[in-house]
Amino acid sequence: MEREEQVWLQNNLRVFGGASHPALAQDIADYLHVPLCEHTTSRFSNDNMYVQLLESVRGKDVVIIQSFSPPNVSDNIIELLMMMDAAASASARSIHAVIPYYSYARSDKKDEPRISIAGRLMADLITTAGATHVMTMTLHSPQVHGFFSVPTDHLTARPIFVQHFRKRDLSRTVVVSPDIGHAKRATSLARELGVGVAAGDKTRVSDTEVVLNTIIGDIKGKDVIVFDDEIATGGSIIALVKSLREGGVRRITLSCTHGVFSGNAIKLLAELDDIEEIVTTNTVPIPEHKILPNMTVLSVGAIFGQAIHCNLMGRSVGQLFAYWHDR
Repeated sequence: MEREEQVWLQNNLRVFGGASHPALAQDIADYLHVPLCEHTTSRFSNDNMYVQLLESVRGKDVVIIQSFSPPNVSDNIIELLMMMDAAASASARSIHAVIPYYSYARSDKKDEPRISIAGRLMADLITTAGATHVMTMTLHSPQVHGFFSVPTDHLTARPIFVQHFRKRDLSRTVVVSPDIGHAKRATSLARELGVGVAAGDKTRVSDTEVVLNTIIGDIKGKDVIVFDDEIATGGSIIALVKSLREGGVRRITLSCTHGVFSGNAIKLLAELDDIEEIVTTNTVPIPEHKILPNMTVLSVGAIFGQAIHCNLMGRSVGQLFAYWHDR
């Protein structure tokens, strides 16, 4: 980063982190060489939330970092909305909502009677609250990108996975997508690693139960890297690992961008004693008690930091987009 740009950022940029992930917010601020600004969030006696930014944002470019991660997803959303509204009311020049994990990307269509398309609703609320720009990463349903009516950067963590896996001997490796619907992401990773690709054909029975019908592709005797957007309950992964074993694979590595690990996921993963490594990122905070001995957590702080820097300097962020290598 040029000295002049660093001085400009220090004078014009104000970075705030919500309650969901202070560590990632600090990583991003450190990349940008700016302090993480303070704010206060509390509750009134009637349980209403109170938010105050503790630094002037008048005429400044404001970045607010907040993941929609458990266990307090609804509180995280309300806090983000109130922080953006506070910044807009205080005459911020621009407001950038950085949402590393947008959990409502799963709610992208009306597939049952009388339900909400919550992914679109949340996008509308974020815009109404004052966001002039949104950044997120690896949406479960990529079309949710189009729900936002303000410029939105849909970023990918693929570069840090490529960097990590290139340290291995990949001569017998194949990347496997847990389902055909997300095979494009696995294909992109496989292309950059110079390896083959396969995909599972699954049927989801419930939120926690998945039936894997078959695996399409050559996996026998291979070192497999399973690549998914997120691991939540672990249902899809457990079903896939069983089929991979039956298919005669040599080694199995699990990887995902969003390590949500809800419910009994960690217990189920810990019982898979033949998994060589579990690789995820820090888009979602992972408590110490959920970090298994074979788990590696990669930081996306530099990716978001670079995207913020490019946006503020008026430069392209195309190479960081989730679709960039999917064409």
